[in-house]
Amino acid sequence: MSPAAEELAYYAQPAPMTALGEHEAACAELPADVAGLCGAVQGLLMHPFHAHRYGIALRPETEQELQNRSVREMLSSVRALDDRSLDEPRPPEQRTAGNCRHFATLLTGLLRARGVPARARCGFGAYFAPQRYEDHWICEYWSAEQGRWVLADPQIDDVQREGMRIRPDTLDLGREDFWVAGQAWQRCRDGRNDPLHFGIMNMWGLWFIRGNVLRDLASLRKIELLPWDDWGLASSEEAELDEASWALLDEAAAACGAAAPDWTHLADLAQREGLRVPREIFTFRPTPHSVDLGELVCSA
Repeated sequence: MSPAAEELAYYAQPAPMTALGEHEAACAELPADVAGLCGAVQGLLMHPFHAHRYGIALRPETEQELQNRSVREMLSSVRALDDRSLDEPRPPEQRTAGNCRHFATLLTGLLRARGVPARARCGFGAYFAPQRYEDHWICEYWSAEQGRWVLADPQIDDVQREGMRIRPDTLDLGREDFWVAGQAWQRCRDGRNDPLHFGIMNMWGLWFIRGNVLRDLASLRKIELLPWDDWGLASSEEAELDEASWALLDEAAAACGAAAPDWTHLADLAQREGLRVPREIFTFRPTPHSVDLGELVCSA
């Protein structure tokens, strides 16, 4: 098996975070094409930031549902709320809470279940506000027909597209529309961009990009963590970073930000101290606490 074929085979197989578990049969009812799957995901999840666009209030379970890490947990929440066939869009008030990472990870899991190479990517969207790059996740999948990796944003439906005046084709984003975290890190480190233009809400700067670099690296190794999960070099204060730490971050960002990431290099980086996802991590939401990830840190 050639390295390219081996890489595609790797991303076509679910790992603990994206396995469907007992929901596999129910998910078989969903469309096979990417556009259809994006529509299905949009009919199951609701981003709390955008609930007002649909004229609904947040449900009491919202915060709890946002802590769902695995696809299996997401689908369990979906079916506990409404046990109809998964191919039936739920009304907005009956959708399970999820942010961009949940949308991207769910689509990734559904594609892998169909044997399509896919990976969730953590980075920054350039299509939300002028001169701002907002913290965001999308799904990158391999199109065998086109022979390339395609960036798709499964969160953006017609309501959000109109409300935020989004112009790019969110089923085939350009690399200038979505910047993976490593690309943002490199451009800010060499002075081409201002790191204070990267972030979300009241959190902007190189420290924020650093966390996304680690999250993107972990996701490329099929450990798709929550946006508020923290570990290793992501949790270090900038003053604590020594020359070796900066060099390691630069190396990780270059690897993740490459147009064609070197799969074997990523595997090596993901085991380095400071980058490796430990079984126990720290999370900041809903309150700061430690989390034992258990089997979710195991890659396929």
